[in-house]
This record gives sequence, structure tokens and C-alpha cells, in this order.
Amino acid sequence: MIVSRRIFANLVLATLAATIATPAPAQDKVVRIGHQKIGAFALLKPTGLLEERLKKLGYSVTWTEFPAGPQLLEAVNVGAVDFAHTGEAPPVFAQAAGAPIVYIAHEPAAPAAEAILVQKDSPIKSVADLKGKKVALNKGSNVHYLLVKALEKAGLAYSDVEVAYLPPADGRAAFEKGAVDAWVIWEPFRAAAEIATGARTLADGTGLVSNHEFLFTTKSFAANNPKEVVDTVLAASKEIYAKARADVKGTAETYSRAVGIPAAAFEASLKRKSLDIVPISDEILAQQQKIADTFLELGLIPKAITVSDAAYKPAS
Repeated sequence: MIVSRRIFANLVLATLAATIATPAPAQDKVVRIGHQKIGAFALLKPTGLLEERLKKLGYSVTWTEFPAGPQLLEAVNVGAVDFAHTGEAPPVFAQAAGAPIVYIAHEPAAPAAEAILVQKDSPIKSVADLKGKKVALNKGSNVHYLLVKALEKAGLAYSDVEVAYLPPADGRAAFEKGAVDAWVIWEPFRAAAEIATGARTLADGTGLVSNHEFLFTTKSFAANNPKEVVDTVLAASKEIYAKARADVKGTAETYSRAVGIPAAAFEASLKRKSLDIVPISDEILAQQQKIADTFLELGLIPKAITVSDAAYKPAS
């Protein structure tokens, strides 16, 4: 059957008109959560609580797990997730690299939840004894700043030690083999090493660092989505932490199954933290600025940053 050009054109126009007149079915907007194996987001994921709350606002939720904070913030940088959480040092490195992060909340300070460890029979008795020694840490993590401040208090420069950049699993292996003299690590890996090897704490963060955990979104998400969505994520996180505080033993067992570290280690580590979510403040951002300035002086970040540029500005 041959159709004239005029008839064909009319058919096309009619089809386009029908397409325009018939709206496509509404699609949920998506909140993409990046999380680690532990933390508020990890506890929220299996409950369905966030999905329930955000569905009322027309949003669905996806979850992606990452091994550590630096990788999580890289996912923020490339636009793969909308929400993330890390310790205090990764966002400094991320902002210096141009990542569009926005600080939205933090956990209370937990200085005792990270430490410099040595083997139980190590001749090293003080931080000053680390001069000329090899120290392992995860590059760009919260413990990076702890080492800097501990050395400074002991009258040493960062260059006075040999730093080996190793992720937690490799760091512990090197520590146990004696390939490094000290290991700077956070919970629960600290407690696990203490229980399994008798590792001795040379210094923790008490009196040296705040050690906050931060929650982030992206500049584009903050600008293009209602404040109510961010508030809902924070409220659900705060609620799940309240439940975790009320059942430390159960929380430790949940974390143990996720990470493969004994529940006893998690119980010990949870006692060194306050499980809560607090809105971001100028005071906390100022503390982050000190970390950024210190890292710039040491050449650990390539350029100066203004941390307050990453303060949360809700969509109007």
C-alpha cells in the first residue's frame, strides 16, 4: 500500500500530537546513597525506613557500598552518588581536588576512636621514639591528621618519619609482620588489633584531634532538590543511631557480620564513639579549615581551599 506524502505527513503530525497530549508516566526521583560497611547509612539500608519516608516525597533510594571514605568521595566527585559519609580528612583532599561536596551534618567528636599502635613488645615508648621509624596509615583518611598533630606535640616534623600508605587490611598485615614500626588506624580496626595481637596504644586522638565523621551531599543535589529531602535523610540517620545506642550489643553483632571483625571489637569501639547526627555549624567548619591549612603547609593538598565554600546552602 502506497501512502501519499501528505497523508504520511498528517500521520506523523497526529502521532506527535498524541505523544505530546499524553503525558509520560511519572518517574520517581532518585536519592543515591553511598555508604561504607558501618555507619548510619549502613544501619539504615536494611530497614527500609528511608525508602518509606522518601516515597512520600516522590523519591526512591539506591544504595552503593564503598571500601573507605576517599573512594566514596570520589564517587561524589564523578556524580555517582548524592549522599556520602567519611571522616574529617577525606573531604579536605576531595575539596582540594575540586569535588562538589557539601557538608550537611556531623557526628560528635570521637578523639579516642583512632590511635597510633605499636606491637606489645615494641621498644617504642612514646611518639618521640617514632623519629626515623616507618609508620603505616591510609592516605587521606582521618588518621592522617592524627599523625601530624601527634608528631607536632612530640616536637617532630612529619618528615621525621617514613610514612607507608596502606589501606587497613594491608596495614594490619604489615604491622603484624613487623614491616612497619607503628600503625595509625581507626575503629574498629584498632580494637580488633588490640584484642588479636595485644597491640599497644602509643597515643590516641584525645587532646590532639576532634575526629568527626561527616555527612555530605553534592552542590547540585542541594541546589536542585527541596530541603525537606536532605532533612529526611538526616532525621532517619539520627533515628537509626538512637536505636543503635539503645542496643550496643546488637549493633556490634550487626557490624561484625558486615565486616568480619569480632563483635567484641565492635563493642569496644562503640564505647569510644557517640552515635548521633548533628547539623553542621560554623565552628565545625572552622575546625576543618585548620586541617586544610595544615595539609597545605605539608604539601599534602595541591592548593589552598576555603572549607566554608562547601557549607550547606539549602535550595530556596
